[in-house]
Amino acid sequence: MNTGVKITAFAAALAATFGTAYGVGKGIGPVGEPARAGHGEHTDAQPEKAEEDPHAGHGEGAAEGDAPAAELPGGLQVSEGGYTLAMETPAPAAGKSVLKFSIKDASGRKVRAFTTEHGKELHFIVASRDLNTFRHLHPVKAADGTWTTPVDLPAAGGYKAFADFKPAAPGAKGVTLGVDLSVPGAYTPKPLPAVAPTSTVDGYQVRLGGTLNPGRAGELRLTVTKGGKPVTDLEPYLGAYGHLVALRDGDLAYLHVHPNEGGPGPDVSFTATAPSPGTYRLFLDFQHEGTVRTAAFTVTTGGGAAPAKTSVPAAGEATHDAGDHAHS
Repeated sequence: MNTGVKITAFAAALAATFGTAYGVGKGIGPVGEPARAGHGEHTDAQPEKAEEDPHAGHGEGAAEGDAPAAELPGGLQVSEGGYTLAMETPAPAAGKSVLKFSIKDASGRKVRAFTTEHGKELHFIVASRDLNTFRHLHPVKAADGTWTTPVDLPAAGGYKAFADFKPAAPGAKGVTLGVDLSVPGAYTPKPLPAVAPTSTVDGYQVRLGGTLNPGRAGELRLTVTKGGKPVTDLEPYLGAYGHLVALRDGDLAYLHVHPNEGGPGPDVSFTATAPSPGTYRLFLDFQHEGTVRTAAFTVTTGGGAAPAKTSVPAAGEATHDAGDHAHS
């Protein structure tokens, strides 16, 4: 992943790496079923080089003379560039459970060799379909290429898991794959939290400023305070002072972003471009005093206009609690 922040949902390159890994993009309907890859021995055999930047998304190749197919944003496909996210536990139980999965190559073999980026060979996110639950997990890889992670999913319902990784194959590019999870039981979806300029988590207040515009880059600035005082000693988390995930309401198109260069707070800045008008849920991970916390925001944008209430709030404006977000 690059250290700058670029969204690469519908654009191949943007102002910074808001597209190195957190995906936002145009809706294309539900994610398909995992490909039924064949089974072979567990090797590090590598597929051919990916055809395009996977964080920009992929469409089907166009025949000669045809107009180029629309690119797909990250996380909307279970298979891409010769790789498949294969879940061994597609229906985990509510509460504490364990997720197991692997990344398979075009021959159906588990991939065992990955490039370490931001301290991890693979980044794994689980979010509920109603975007009220968010889990940033750190799975452990076994020798055969099987990944395992504990997870706490609070209620029955639909979830989506995202794997963001870069194979170690020569010339390989980063890939973000997504797959549906189903937690059995009675399900009552929660409404999407309202648009608000501030989020409160564990006594910290995070204020969101700037604009999120479709098709045009803009700065998102998040300011962390505690007890009314700016937090100026944020700690590096996975090599950065902040990580931002954006998920679009409706299809959960995914984008993993990293901050622009800057100091350890109170401000963490990102350059971002929304690929389309819509409503987005933003999740900021930041670390202070040895603990990682997540601040969440709902942002609505459209027509190139600034999203509602993403500037610094006036005195007395209500804050929004971050909700059910955790790290493992």
